[in-house]
Amino acid sequence: MDDKTPDTLVPTPLAGTVAIVGFPNVGKSTLINRLTQSRAAVVHETPGVTRDRKELLCEWSGTWFRLIDTGGVDRADVGPYGGAIADQARAAVRSADLVLFVVDAKAGFGPGDEELAELLRQEHTRVVVIANKLDDPRRDAEALDLHRLGLGDPFPLSALHGHGTGDLLDLIVSLLPGRAEPVPGDEAIRVAILGRPNVGKSSLLNALLGEERTIVSDVPGTTRDAIDTVLERDGKTFVLVDTAGLRRKRAQRQGIEYYSELRALAAAERADVALVLVDSSQGIVDQDLQVADVARRAQCSTLVVLSKWDATETDLVEAKGQLNRRLRQRPPVIAVSAHTGRGLERLLEHVEELFHKHTTRISTPALNKGLDVLKEARPGPQGPRGRRLKLLYATQTGTRPPRFRVFVNDPALMTRDYGYWVENDLRARFGLEGVPVSIDFQES
Repeated sequence: MDDKTPDTLVPTPLAGTVAIVGFPNVGKSTLINRLTQSRAAVVHETPGVTRDRKELLCEWSGTWFRLIDTGGVDRADVGPYGGAIADQARAAVRSADLVLFVVDAKAGFGPGDEELAELLRQEHTRVVVIANKLDDPRRDAEALDLHRLGLGDPFPLSALHGHGTGDLLDLIVSLLPGRAEPVPGDEAIRVAILGRPNVGKSSLLNALLGEERTIVSDVPGTTRDAIDTVLERDGKTFVLVDTAGLRRKRAQRQGIEYYSELRALAAAERADVALVLVDSSQGIVDQDLQVADVARRAQCSTLVVLSKWDATETDLVEAKGQLNRRLRQRPPVIAVSAHTGRGLERLLEHVEELFHKHTTRISTPALNKGLDVLKEARPGPQGPRGRRLKLLYATQTGTRPPRFRVFVNDPALMTRDYGYWVENDLRARFGLEGVPVSIDFQES
């Protein structure tokens, strides 16, 4: 696997923050995907698919700004998330320099639109009404009815087909204050938060941030998107990705759940460190091990986090021993409580240590000295004709994570068990516990 490169570096400070609000199913996620030219938000016909506030970076004509996508604001929603989503949207509006109020112009003026417009007026934030779903430019006049909201001229748009998005971006850039903010770059530590549903991923993220950025609920599967959030701590920049819960069996994935799982896997693949959360009140189950294997296959360095430690009597030493016996990378294990704050500072220290290992380079002399000791401890396997595998010399070929090339006399003599043994010996010898070690055995 190639080096994991950070997101494209942003050459200028951010010009400001834009929040997108509106009722469910008016096209907010489609619009944000169009503006960012990505599939960062889950798009589906079911109302209320986007439930959490997400922050993304957007660029237009050399100007960068932060885009906040909120859950659909629907006070009539009888589901378990309606009120929390409205609070999320309100918080996003208060932190924004500009608000895009998205309305389904095809469906027409709705009874709740005036109430939301009044809420936006109370926040005293500049608002642009987006008359979305005008797929035919000849129907732009239909947007005029939205003048009744009292928020100025509505902006006709088709997020689905892209009609008007360039003009909208021009308008956004012209209305932003140009406020300078630091943007995460090459030095940022990218951290994916992984776990089966309802193990406390969002609670952990909120505890680290000190604010309720994602919706926390007792209902499994509350977080359905991967959400990037920047955390500055003691001069270090962490980009935290809170991902959708990973379910055990493919048969359990349906509709939006399936697409969110794909995004969780993609988030892990662009992270340096994965926090694999295990609900300590329920113990370690096979599903936790499968989540850890997702992190390994994504080439993330791994830290196992025993969450909800305040609600369990589990023995930490016993839990660590069980995980070390069952996980190939021998990851470090830490117990935390998002409720009490126990272990959170140490968690970030562990992340920094893992990132250092993830990006480490071992000198060729030190690597080959270790290889010599390894060869003496356990000679290579013998082939059917009596020829024995010989490890000749090694070199490191990359980082993020560390990759090595070991030259041998005949790669065909390599066995899976011996390859694992070499990998584990190098991991232990150079302190790479929790780090995926990739070795390419090549003929000299």
